[in-house]
Amino acid sequence: MPRPVRSLPLLAALIGSAALAPVFSADAPTYDGDLSDNTRAQLGRQLFFDPILSRDRTVSCASCHQPARAFADDRALSLGVEGRLGTRNTPSVMNSAGRTRFFWDGRSETLEEQALAPIANPLEMDLPVDEAISRLLADPAWVARFQDAYNAPPSPRTLGRALGAYQKTLNTVDSPYDRYALGQEDAISDAAKRGRLLFITKAQCVSCHAGEDFTSDRFKNIGIYNGRTFNDEGRGGITGDPAQKGEFKVPGLRNVALTAPYMHNGMFKTLREVIVYYDDPAKVIPDSIGRDAQLRDPLHLTEAEIDDIEQFLHSLTDDRFASRTASSTATPP
Repeated sequence: MPRPVRSLPLLAALIGSAALAPVFSADAPTYDGDLSDNTRAQLGRQLFFDPILSRDRTVSCASCHQPARAFADDRALSLGVEGRLGTRNTPSVMNSAGRTRFFWDGRSETLEEQALAPIANPLEMDLPVDEAISRLLADPAWVARFQDAYNAPPSPRTLGRALGAYQKTLNTVDSPYDRYALGQEDAISDAAKRGRLLFITKAQCVSCHAGEDFTSDRFKNIGIYNGRTFNDEGRGGITGDPAQKGEFKVPGLRNVALTAPYMHNGMFKTLREVIVYYDDPAKVIPDSIGRDAQLRDPLHLTEAEIDDIEQFLHSLTDDRFASRTASSTATPP
């Protein structure tokens, strides 16, 4: 069972228990860097950090999903082979084990399917998956690793499963906020405690960012779509449903202080800019189309309240992750 969270009764009263389903299974591994007993995750980690899966062997999964950035990117739009510019901000792959639908527009239904898409994307790694498999099959060392992990040679199925197995280990559930939720009163600052209450009440963040990972795992139009200067249709571009134009997947907030810039287009450089946007979205994009009704009216947050919410979001950074050095995460075993 998931660990009890101090705010659950209030959250349930506000948004209903259905939105509080945990994203982490009871036996989900947590991110401690030790994969010694997980052969499949070890293989996935080696693949994740190796540029063999890109056409010119210059880009790996970790090029955009940087460990030091909580497996996100510090660019608004990531760079692929030959410096090709992507079309969306790279989301973190942490805490993905229990998610449904992947990418900002939800076009992949499983983590394993998602893992293969960047390999073939011409703006990312630009290598057809069949060619990636041929490369792996041509290397006896890779063939041996796949045989050890899956008792099968490299294939699209085993490649996706290995990358997914590694990503499923990237769960972080040991932040100052977690310790506070378990009863350690001094785990977070008074400002963060005030920010938590604002997050639940006046700022209404919890209406979308709920559960253990602070995501509803749904799609929302938060006003960054007007069909012109902001013309990414998001979920609507996948489903063809006009009502879903401008909807994007609600991201989780664990380690969010490390994953700047923010939004699907990376338009905000800091958490404070994000909070200010939510305070009055119409002030930033007055001609948005289909913005969620919950974001219709300004929140009228004070500067002090914005500070407190920002402090609360910083309290969601996993201590073990934050203290891990780049050298222990940025290279494969």
